Amino acid sequence: MKRILVADIGGTNSRFAAFTHSDGELRREASVWLSTTQAASFEQLLEQLAASSLPCSPHTADAIVLAVAGPVEHGKRAALPNIAWDLDLRTLPASCGCANALLVNDFLAQAYACLSPAMREATPILSGTPVADAPIAILGAGTGFGHALLIEVSPGQYKAIPSEGGHAHFPFIGPEENAFADFLRKETGRPQVIGDMVVSGSGIRNLHTFFTGERLPSREVTSRLTQASPELALFARFLGRACHDFVLKTLALGGLVITGGVASGNPCIVRHPAFAEAFLDSDTHGHLLRNIPVHLNTNEEFGLWGAAQLAVMHLNRS
Repeated sequence: MKRILVADIGGTNSRFAAFTHSDGELRREASVWLSTTQAASFEQLLEQLAASSLPCSPHTADAIVLAVAGPVEHGKRAALPNIAWDLDLRTLPASCGCANALLVNDFLAQAYACLSPAMREATPILSGTPVADAPIAILGAGTGFGHALLIEVSPGQYKAIPSEGGHAHFPFIGPEENAFADFLRKETGRPQVIGDMVVSGSGIRNLHTFFTGERLPSREVTSRLTQASPELALFARFLGRACHDFVLKTLALGGLVITGGVASGNPCIVRHPAFAEAFLDSDTHGHLLRNIPVHLNTNEEFGLWGAAQLAVMHLNRS
């Protein structure tokens, strides 16, 4: 039996979990959630982890995979755009026990989760027939807007490709949407409006302010959503358009998996008619889009399963 320690370090929460792998079966033993925003460094997060009840530590694990919300350089360092500190495995004290840890992009972990037992719980949103050997797209709104691609490189063997698509410019159409873009520029003081500012928790919060003038936390905004909420309709349209664009740019005809806390905690977003309308809206490739199966992940620890799946792959190679 192999013991695996994994983490999914997001802009709001850092989730840690202990897994075991034995006889080809991956099992989750326990998890603990810590606040990213209340930690001054990754070392401080590890101190909090040591004080928790998690039955695995960096010193007892056979494999460690750390998934972080940002681009990873050389598998060792990550500058984290939505976190007040960076993470560099090369500068961590040896006492941390992370010398042999793998550092990966958080949406790369979300992609590998599609190969794990957690995918069995995913909810079908739009039906379709996946194209064999075609890429699978994974997108998710949380603190930012993550993108990844899962590609079959040989029969039964997959490779995940991370992306920083959430930092690409977001496309707006029509007067209302462009008025919202102008509102975001004024609110943020940034001249460029990127996907992270639109299809994210802050995006839905700002949509509520745009329509009502109220300034509320994202969770309170989502708790008030109804089918008649204008912010729900526009957010669903934005998410559908972003999924449409990424799928066409990558020809991800193998399927689309939507994850991230915003949609998984509020399935009404992807069930709103505006999502499907925007996703399928193409006068040239509508027939391709209509054939793509779309699933919603509602497991908030999906990324942990993906990190554990990657750990198993690493152990098998070793």
